[in-house]
This record gives sequence, C-alpha cells and structure tokens, in this order.
Amino acid sequence: MKFALFTHIAWPEGTDQKKLIDEAAEQVIHGESLGFHSAWIAEHHFSRYGIGSSPLVVAGAIAAQTKAIRLGTAVLIPSLHNPIRLAEDTATVDVISGGRLDVGFGRGSAAYEFNAYSIDQTDNRAMFVEGIQTIKGLWTTPDYSHNGKHYKVDHATLTPSPIQKPHPPVYIAVSRTIETLKYVATTGHPICIGVTSDTATALALCQQYEELSQESGHNVPMSEIPFFRYFYVGETEEQVRNDTRPTLRWAADMVGWRSTFKVGSEIGHRIEDWRSTRTDTAPDLLHLSKNRAVFGTPEQIIAQLKELQSQGIGYFGCNFAFGGMPHDKIMKSMELFSKEVMPHFA
Repeated sequence: MKFALFTHIAWPEGTDQKKLIDEAAEQVIHGESLGFHSAWIAEHHFSRYGIGSSPLVVAGAIAAQTKAIRLGTAVLIPSLHNPIRLAEDTATVDVISGGRLDVGFGRGSAAYEFNAYSIDQTDNRAMFVEGIQTIKGLWTTPDYSHNGKHYKVDHATLTPSPIQKPHPPVYIAVSRTIETLKYVATTGHPICIGVTSDTATALALCQQYEELSQESGHNVPMSEIPFFRYFYVGETEEQVRNDTRPTLRWAADMVGWRSTFKVGSEIGHRIEDWRSTRTDTAPDLLHLSKNRAVFGTPEQIIAQLKELQSQGIGYFGCNFAFGGMPHDKIMKSMELFSKEVMPHFA
C-alpha cells in the first residue's frame, strides 16, 4: 500500500502566496519523515484555486530539501507548453532529485487558461497526445527529430537527460472521456484519478481502464493507479466536521466559480459576492464528504480505506491541503494519519 500527498497550493483571500508555497514544501518535507511514498503538485494558472503555475519549479525546490520521497506532477498540461521546454524541465528535476520524479500529464479544462495562452482549446486532445509523444521522444532518443501537426523538433539531444530509464514514470489523468481512457490503455502508463470525480464513478473508470489495459497487453493493475481524494483525520467526528466544512465548501465553490470565466479569472473578485449572486446550485457538502473525500477519526479512515482496498485501490493520494486548510491542521492530520492509520496497511 502506498500513500501520497497532494496539493493545489490553494490561495484563499487574505493569505500570503510565499507563505503558502513555503508551507507546501514544509508539508512534503514532514511527509517524508512520516513515511509518505510521494507528493504531487497540481498545475493551475491565473486562479486562487491553485498557485502551482510552475509545479516543476516547486518540485525542484522541494527535491533539494528531501532525500527519499518521490515527487510528482498532477498534472502538467502539455498543450500549454512547448514540449522541448517540458522535456528539459522534467529531466532537470529528475536529475536534481536523484531520479525521484513522477510525471503526470492531463488535458486541462479551464477555458480561461487556454485563452490567456492564446491556444485553441478545440485542438487540445491532438496537442495533448502529440505533446506527450514528443516529450517521450526527447527523453529517450539522442538527435531526436519530430515533424508533427502541432510541434516540430529538429535534431535535438536533451541535456541533461533523465536519470530514470528509459524515462521518469508517466501517469495520465482521466475523468470521463472514453477516448482518453482508450488512449492511455494503449500507452501502458497508469491513469490517475482526481478529486473531481465521485468515488463510485472513479472506481468504475479504474476497472474499465484495467480491462482495456489487459486487452492492450500492458496489464497495468488498479493497485498502480494514484487515487486522489480529499483527506482529513481528526480526533473526534465533531472536530472533523468543523474543520472540513469551510475548506471543502471553498474548494467546491472555486471549482464552480472558475468555470464561469472564459477570459480573466476570479482574482480581483470576492468569493462572498459571487456566493450571494450565484445562479447555479450550491454544492452538497455532505455528498462531497461522502463521495470525494476520506474524512473521519482514525478508526473511520481505516474502515473507508480497507473498503477501497478491497475494490482494488492500492495507491492513495491524500489531499490534506484542500481549500485553504490551515497549515497547523494539515500537519496534525498528517501526523495522526501516519501514527494511527498507516500501520494498518504496512
């Protein structure tokens, strides 16, 4: 059983960006001492939802302060980047970390991000597939050339090259499209599951992927799929409810609010103003806590994880740092999880 940390590096109103990034690093450093297998950082742009706009820079900084914990991107959006730049940056972090980088890729979905980059989102899927192909080619092939629809490379030899051979492990995010699921199955790379899918839906995707992977001859088991959920462990049920209600609400509202922007973003606006005038249905926090989260006392967490384990999940991504959860509460929850929960899955 593997346990990972995950963060968007959320930036609620009234909080300091540098302090948040420093705290995210402290959480990973502490997570290493607590026995977490890996830590994953999301890529988001122009939004308070997450300020990890350069997750590889953050990962490189953390790599210099850690020794064993693996560092992952969940996920990089290839369509927003030149593939040569991404290949170079990922290879560099792999070298800095001593071969501890895991590279998660995803298609992205926020229209305002693509519009700000002046990228036509209708070409996203083709750019995504070709971008990953080009990055892998650069990682593995000296004097590499590529002449595609979206990207061209002319006799490039990557320096530095990745430590891990043939390249860092690759994971690809899926949420709902069967086309992406079929594509990933043919690559032999594991999928990764984000917190925006209900657990039942996510489990069905994992099972479908496992079947497609077997059909393609790669046989990637469900146990290798990072399965990300909101996580919080508290001493009492009352503490868990009180601590998670405002942060889960903020995270859920930000998902809805940022989706309303085609250009610009919610920065410069107040979330309370939007909440008072919103036209959509407010998220059901009870539903989210039951279907996209693993919340509870240590005993309740153990029971929930054993149930998921019985259905094939063996790699849990723990998003303790959701929705602006205070740093001290994140650290205490991680410590309680390490002391009271992890030994039951050793």
